[in-house]
Amino acid sequence: MAALIFAAAVLAVVVWYVPLFQQKERMLKEIQGLQGSIRREEQSSRRLETSIKALREDPKTVERMARERLGYAKTGETVIFFEQRQTNVIVPLR
Repeated sequence: MAALIFAAAVLAVVVWYVPLFQQKERMLKEIQGLQGSIRREEQSSRRLETSIKALREDPKTVERMARERLGYAKTGETVIFFEQRQTNVIVPLR
């Protein structure tokens, strides 16, 4: 009789704690995913900070950015824009 009561108590404890263990595993996986996101965002932040520092301190960087993004040129220079060819364009059949 005592063994039966002990077995019932052990079963009750197992039934009580199994969902808690499953919840713990889910939370650990979520924490790992969030830590990965934090690492990616920190890397992105470092890249942006480096870019900002270069733009503030290096005049050649500012000049390069103005040329590339805004199409600026020095006096006497000619700016030529190249269009990228579209590949794999689907032409409708008639």
